[in-house]
Amino acid sequence: MEETGYLHFIEELDQFVSQQGKRLLFKHSTVCPISTAAFDEFQSYVKQSDIPAAIILVREDRPVSNEVADRYGIKHESPQIFLLEDGVVKWHTSHWKITQQAISEAVGA
Repeated sequence: MEETGYLHFIEELDQFVSQQGKRLLFKHSTVCPISTAAFDEFQSYVKQSDIPAAIILVREDRPVSNEVADRYGIKHESPQIFLLEDGVVKWHTSHWKITQQAISEAVGA
């Protein structure tokens, strides 16, 4: 079981995404009920998985959140999840589409 960490700085994002293999990146808004529900789904998946995962708090760490959108050319949404493999986005989705099942299917693909 991999521990989930928070990315507060772009340097931490750089380090996280530069690692080899599959990784999950979750953009979370602490003031949004949809994000809270998606966060619960994400956490439930991560607890039973060994995939490395990280969280960006979109309001508190806006520069890091914006960097993800800029770097990957994917419009910012929150909540939003990304499956990265060797630093490349292989899958992403947002809002109510973030479920344990959807994450599992994406990671297994």
